[in-house]
This record gives sequence, structure tokens and C-alpha cells, in this order.
Amino acid sequence: MTQRHKLRKSMRRATGPALAVIAVLAMLGYAIFGPTGLYAWGEYSQSVEKKRVVLSELVKKERELQNRVNLLDQRRVDPDLAEEYVRSKLGAYHPDEVIIPMEPEAK
Repeated sequence: MTQRHKLRKSMRRATGPALAVIAVLAMLGYAIFGPTGLYAWGEYSQSVEKKRVVLSELVKKERELQNRVNLLDQRRVDPDLAEEYVRSKLGAYHPDEVIIPMEPEAK
């Protein structure tokens, strides 16, 4: 009976530290493999690069639109652009005109 008693006593003493070790290992595993862990950093950097490419495209498009807005400003409108805009919106082309669609210049 004394050996059983000693075994139970040692098991009770080991329970607290064993639970602490398990908790620390669980936190460590979460820090490495969790959604914000070390393995997720690689995915984040790839995601950031993709977002930067999209952002640069959007900034380019914004500059083009801002330039068009500036050219259509009422105080200093570009006559050629205004004519092109009005004709395209109203469909006001003469029957003898030939319309040649042009692709924007590739840069």
C-alpha cells in the first residue's frame, strides 16, 4: 500500500507541472502554426506584394482619370476632348465620317 500511496503522491505532484508544460507547448504551437504565426508571415508577404501591384494599377488609373477631369474643367476645357466626349455620349457622328477606334498606347 505504501508504494501505491507514493505513486499517487508523485502523480499528484507531477500533474501541475505537466499541465503547465502542455499549456506552454500549446501556446508555442499556436505561435508557430496559428493564423498569425511564423508560417503565416510568408503568406502575408505574398499578399502584400499582390496588393502593391493592384495599388500601383489603381494609382495609374486614378492619374489618368484626374488628367481627364482636369482637361474637362469648365474654366479651361480642351476643345478636342470636349468634342470627342460629347460626340461619343450623344452618338452625334455625321454619316460620311469614318470612325477608327484606337487602342490606348501601351507604355
